[in-house]
Amino acid sequence: MPKAPKSSTPATPPRGGKAKSAAPSMGRVEQVKRSFQLAREFDRWVGWKMLGIFLGVIAIGLAIGLLINHPIYVTLLSLSLGLLAATFYFGRKVTAAVNIKLEGQVGGAAGALQGLRRGWTIDAGIAATRNSDMVHRAVGPAGIVLVGEGSPSRVGHLLSNEKRKHSRVTPDTPIYDIIAGNGANQVPIKKLMGHVAKLPRNLKGKQIAEVKRRLKALESTRQQVPLPKGPMPKNVKMPKAPLRETGGPRAQPSGPRDSGR
Repeated sequence: MPKAPKSSTPATPPRGGKAKSAAPSMGRVEQVKRSFQLAREFDRWVGWKMLGIFLGVIAIGLAIGLLINHPIYVTLLSLSLGLLAATFYFGRKVTAAVNIKLEGQVGGAAGALQGLRRGWTIDAGIAATRNSDMVHRAVGPAGIVLVGEGSPSRVGHLLSNEKRKHSRVTPDTPIYDIIAGNGANQVPIKKLMGHVAKLPRNLKGKQIAEVKRRLKALESTRQQVPLPKGPMPKNVKMPKAPLRETGGPRAQPSGPRDSGR
């Protein structure tokens, strides 16, 4: 008995493959479009400024090319440099617009920290209160950076507790504490990422990995003792004053004396 011919359905995957390959490109185009709209909300001339930067770099390249008798070569090179300069300017504008959007929003400091370059690990909301006071953590070349947002009086106690817990687990690691805000001794959200990035580089790759490994023990303890959803219990002992005593927005790292040993 002759076998039935095979179905022609295998011919359909290429269509699906094309759709899948087109989806990421469409997603990137949409992302760039939304980023441009966001930047334009705060600077409606951003498109013309980008064009001006692009044409300005080309004009400078043409002038240099005429001086050295290589106008075509230098002009072609300036096309790439002009596009790079305009893209860099666009990225800075988008970052500034995002930071302005994050001002005043719950968890805005964590969103600003997400812009840190590779080498940093961000953990949002490692501690919080029912009043939306939060502490976020960034682990990277500087060590451990604890960023609090909310009421300065309440978040100060929260930062003190977290700094003490972290110093017990990693006694030899520098710990910085920062309060995000626009008040005295605070760092505005729009400057938070740059402030953290400028902190001293105290740790290398293997040391950062070791700090992350030790912090896992602290996170396992948090799972056993979750934060209460209602009002804080009255019998919880809080430190009388936060450990943060600085004259400027940059906090000083804690030393071995903060480990509680």
